[in-house]
Amino acid sequence: MMNLTAQTPAPTTPAVIGLTSIEAEERLAELGPNTLPEPEPPSPLRVFLIQFRNPIIYILLLASALSFATGRIEDGLFILVVLLINASIGTYQEYSADRAAAALRKLEQPSARVIRDGVACRIEAKRLVVGDLVLLESGDRIPADLMLVDASDLRCDESLLTGESMPVPKGRTVEGSSDETASSMLLAGSLVTRGRAKGVVTATGTATMLGGIATELGRASSSQPPLVARLAKFTNALAVFVGLAALVLVVAGFMRGLPLHDLIMMSVGLAVSAVPEGLPIAISVALAVSMRRMAARNVIVRSMPAVEALGSTTIIATDKTGTLTSNVQTVTEIRLPDGTDIALDAHADLDKCEIRASGLDSDLVRERARRLLRAALLANEGTLARRDDLWVAAGDTVDVALLAAGRKAGLGQEELNDRYPLAARIAYEPEHKYAASFHHGSDRIHVFVKGASEVLIEMSDRMDSAGNVVEIDRASLLAQKEEMAARGLRVLAFAEGEIGASLAGSLGHGHLVDLVFLGLAGLQDPVRPEVPNAMKDCHAAGVEVVMVTGDDPRTAAAIARDAGLSFHAGQVVSGHDIDEAARAGDQRLDEITREARIYARVQPVQKSAIVASLIRNGHIVAVTGDGVNDGPALKKAHVGVAMGLRGTEVAKESADLVVTDDNFASIVAGIAEGRAAYRNIRKVVLMSVATGAAEVLLFMLALPFGLPMPLLPVQLLWLNLVTNGIQDVALAGGRPEGDELAGPPRSPLEPVLDRTMIRRVVQSTVVIGGAAFLAFQWMIAHGYGVPEARNITLLIFVMFENVQTLACSSERRSIFSVDILRNRFLLLSVLAAQTIHISAMYVPWLSRTLGLSPITPLEWGLSMLIASSLVLVTEVDKFVSRRRRDHSSHA
Repeated sequence: MMNLTAQTPAPTTPAVIGLTSIEAEERLAELGPNTLPEPEPPSPLRVFLIQFRNPIIYILLLASALSFATGRIEDGLFILVVLLINASIGTYQEYSADRAAAALRKLEQPSARVIRDGVACRIEAKRLVVGDLVLLESGDRIPADLMLVDASDLRCDESLLTGESMPVPKGRTVEGSSDETASSMLLAGSLVTRGRAKGVVTATGTATMLGGIATELGRASSSQPPLVARLAKFTNALAVFVGLAALVLVVAGFMRGLPLHDLIMMSVGLAVSAVPEGLPIAISVALAVSMRRMAARNVIVRSMPAVEALGSTTIIATDKTGTLTSNVQTVTEIRLPDGTDIALDAHADLDKCEIRASGLDSDLVRERARRLLRAALLANEGTLARRDDLWVAAGDTVDVALLAAGRKAGLGQEELNDRYPLAARIAYEPEHKYAASFHHGSDRIHVFVKGASEVLIEMSDRMDSAGNVVEIDRASLLAQKEEMAARGLRVLAFAEGEIGASLAGSLGHGHLVDLVFLGLAGLQDPVRPEVPNAMKDCHAAGVEVVMVTGDDPRTAAAIARDAGLSFHAGQVVSGHDIDEAARAGDQRLDEITREARIYARVQPVQKSAIVASLIRNGHIVAVTGDGVNDGPALKKAHVGVAMGLRGTEVAKESADLVVTDDNFASIVAGIAEGRAAYRNIRKVVLMSVATGAAEVLLFMLALPFGLPMPLLPVQLLWLNLVTNGIQDVALAGGRPEGDELAGPPRSPLEPVLDRTMIRRVVQSTVVIGGAAFLAFQWMIAHGYGVPEARNITLLIFVMFENVQTLACSSERRSIFSVDILRNRFLLLSVLAAQTIHISAMYVPWLSRTLGLSPITPLEWGLSMLIASSLVLVTEVDKFVSRRRRDHSSHA
């Protein structure tokens, strides 16, 4: 990284008009990218050494040392080799996860709007250079240190840098004054909470104030998922149990005169086998695999616990624009105050006039429509310009839609701005519900306003009717607006006026009175085609959906119907209703949120109150947001989902997930992936716990019957860390079964080992441990040597692991109805475990260390037959469980 401290502001004149692409590339090559130094990732060697920081590993190292000390060199070497292999696998997984996380972070790099080659465009913030002219609006994170050249009602939150909790007003410093320059400086990392601005980049990267404290700005690592925490407690409890069991075995073995070394090695091996120390790794694999799958489905996970939480979601509070709809606003209708309708072709060539008018005097109607669109283009902060034979747009989607409508009517923003030079502008803010601009005329100041219908109707005292200015008919205009909104259109109003030129120095909100109302425009943002099916999936999955939007209730209801959201009129509430309920107390608000499905005309602060109320009502809430003021709601929810395309940086930083395509269906897909991850974790738990418990049971049965140790310590290690480990990872990364959305979400209070899991663990333990004991006892009684009996008993355990893995491929469905070939990795893991074990019988050093020898086809077949008994028990349990669920669903 280059040292950028020597950067200096560019000259004022070129900065005001922006840089050319060539100038920007030259400065980027000279000064380096606008990035902060990232912490040095741990080296592969350090990651490898970290794998040995585990109490279980310490015990194994002690066991290896004891083996060397007592002359059992092969046992000691085997333990070391197993530890090295295990550490190598852990190193690879962790190192790969770090690289994958870095790759995912690249997908959410911040961007900035700049003027390049005289045209507004959006670039990666890291490509900003000194001298760039940056455009800012409410919700943007400032990408570099800037000097203001223009500002309108600008406020910035600098708490990240200064600790000041209140937004700081910003404005240009008058040349020659003694004012502090801080008022005209915008600092990298701070947030624009209000207003609009243009600023020249004065410093980037480490030369910014943010760069000076970069070490304090590193993102904290993800917290431990609640599931992992619960499993850690479970593992500790199991360790205590196994420790007591091992102590009993040592005492019993000592009383029988077994060598102390064998007893110690047996206890160590049994403890390592029974305690599923690899379970947290397998869970991390399950979550990491789900994170990658979510990324492939346009959901970037910024916090690993969100994978589990998303799968538990019971309600989604979604916004409308861009999430349920395609976020391509188009003006399809203009309604003049006397009721005249004008239709605009939604897909017309922008170079052609595509206005079609109804009425007797088409020329007059067209002229009146052009008058309305003139106000729409002048009170507009978007841009629409041709570049390389393509139209390139920047700014708010509504502003861009209005510019496109003006272009269809033969009006151009550039020509109008030349004809009506800008004097002042009032930027759109949610609390105002309008935007306005003031323009110089020959001897007057022209005023143009666009915004919410009810607001502009109150601002106006006259209206255009058949080309004449008449007294306003507010009731008629409101009725027209209601009729358009009921058809799912987003309705905007437009007005104009004039004031004396003498007031040019004090233009503001107070001059927006006595206006002439020009008419209404209806904009349409169609529902995404995949949303209705996603709504059906949510209903089938027991996940409720509510819409939270700033739009009119009629518009919101029409879009909700098209999206497939089920509701009735009494379930549509407004932001005003939320305010009244909140003043009455939490109980009243909670009553509303228990029933409401559509929240219209909602402000961000009300959205946060809605989320809090849903949580009090017992829901696991996922909430979507895109604005700076959505931060509190995103933080308050169990799962905050930011929009990647139109979301502000503060929204993304407040969220747990970022949806890169702003699509509601992607959120639903993420819920399915979260549920699949939890299912896979349950499968790994069942596999690991049942196998370990069966080994304990085998030893607990063998010693009282006077039998020798059924398995050697190295054989136990082989089972736990090799054959079982391969299949655990396969279960953790298994493909979704496809029915994840076919039932209700699990309760957040549900333990990992619920009654179903406990029952199946007990069944598997009894079958595996009991069958292995009976086989070992029979072989000893019928003249098999102890090494031969151990060899076949070990094979039986491997066979049971294979069968258990296949049986665990689905928790509910029969093993005979599961398409095993669909999860090839799982099938390959079973074949790999079997192949590795049989191959070990023919590798001299390994077979000698493990006490293995080749077996006959008959012995292999009998071992498989014994292991198949687990299929019968598992299938009966699944069948009974399915019958009970079917009976409960019909009751």
